[in-house]
Amino acid sequence: MTVPAPKQSGGKPVTMLNSLTESDYHFIRDLVYEHSRINLGDGKRELVFARIGKRMRLNGISSPEAYCELLRSTQGLTELGHLIDVISTNHTHFFREYAHFEFLQQVVLPEWRNLATGQRMNVWSAASSSGEEPYSIAMALDRWMPRLNLDLDWRILATDISSRMLDRAREGSYKASAVEAIDRDWRSCFNKEKVDGELQYRVKDHIRRKVSYHQINLLGKKVPKEATFDLIFCRNVMIYFDRQTQTELIARLQAALKPGAYLMVGHSESLGGIDHGLRLIRPSIYRKTP
Repeated sequence: MTVPAPKQSGGKPVTMLNSLTESDYHFIRDLVYEHSRINLGDGKRELVFARIGKRMRLNGISSPEAYCELLRSTQGLTELGHLIDVISTNHTHFFREYAHFEFLQQVVLPEWRNLATGQRMNVWSAASSSGEEPYSIAMALDRWMPRLNLDLDWRILATDISSRMLDRAREGSYKASAVEAIDRDWRSCFNKEKVDGELQYRVKDHIRRKVSYHQINLLGKKVPKEATFDLIFCRNVMIYFDRQTQTELIARLQAALKPGAYLMVGHSESLGGIDHGLRLIRPSIYRKTP
């Protein structure tokens, strides 16, 4: 079976081959690991073939072998960024794993009440994807801090390895189905708008302005290293890394936390077996020693 594809400039359609050889898969797997530390393992060949299909069509390439040759060529570095974009998993939704937001409201914010008025509180959403996580944090802080009479400035740094996801996040505009799935009370943080005749919800400007987006590879050179953040969300990221990479990542996150600050990981993740120097507060919630 062939996969429909756009026509090339010469007018002939690109007929996609529907297989990925083991050697081509190993090349792509190792390349992705080298540049992103995402560990695809040995069982993701079909997933990788499905993910690279769009890139092959956009480049007018009919076979994975030819796509691998593109990655090896002088244009390969540019294409590598697109490859990591499509390989990265970007499933997310507003107020995902809500227990973390309850902890923010019930524990973290009351502790911040003891801080000096006007102090700047910094939050890092370390794998922000299309923006649902950092905007959820921003909506929560925008609503709950005044209720607790917290007169503190705050900002959210949102980072991701995918430039495509970051572009979507900066827009702050989401399908109605994504927003109408959350509690009705939170929908007041959005404005309704029509985009190409379709109803969408856009995060209100005063909330979007609190979030800044930057492309960062968490295992690359450009990552915060000093004790900068009062709270870090790095959820559902470690599951794609091997233990060595997990250890390196947690060390970097720990270094970026201020003393007494909190790290939240995904509910399916654990720091067990990793030498991290953080104290387990609740499942998936850790604290740096004050």
